[in-house]
Amino acid sequence: MSTEYKTVDSSKITISELMLPSHTNFSGKIHGGYILSLMDQIAFACGSKFSGNYCVTASVDTVNFLKPVEVGELLTMKASVNYVGNSSMIIGIRVEAENIQTGVIKHCNSSYFTMVAKDKEGKNTAVPGLILTTLKEVSRFQNALRQIALKKEKEYQKTIATFGSIENILKSNEFKVKVDFEK
Repeated sequence: MSTEYKTVDSSKITISELMLPSHTNFSGKIHGGYILSLMDQIAFACGSKFSGNYCVTASVDTVNFLKPVEVGELLTMKASVNYVGNSSMIIGIRVEAENIQTGVIKHCNSSYFTMVAKDKEGKNTAVPGLILTTLKEVSRFQNALRQIALKKEKEYQKTIATFGSIENILKSNEFKVKVDFEK
């Protein structure tokens, strides 16, 4: 069976939405949870478009809110497949907010969603291979490989990491923690 390949361009999706007062948190900025929901939607659309299958979110890596999004700004998200495995894809998402009165655009965050393609029975299914056509795409692919390696290293460290006894940790004054089993 030969592997099908698709370009990164074939996965690209852009979504824009005007930010409304109903999307705000208590400080009057657009709620981070609302933005995360939109990011999950574009990751689903991007992964599904590329794979031709229903996709589910397996993980979300590194969501740093760099700048707040204001009511009245046009939020634009751009997504593309950066890496493919057997049934998984790493989707890179860039979030920008534009002041529609001044035209000023600010980068609000970038994130990586790992999506898994599912067949009609809900089982993992193969995704196409990825054709890289620009140096930027190669760079994003290499970054995804680094992310995967770091995730594996983090999981490994969980199995071997020791921080000493709880008594030593509590005596160190390095951590802001107190143990009180009486409450």
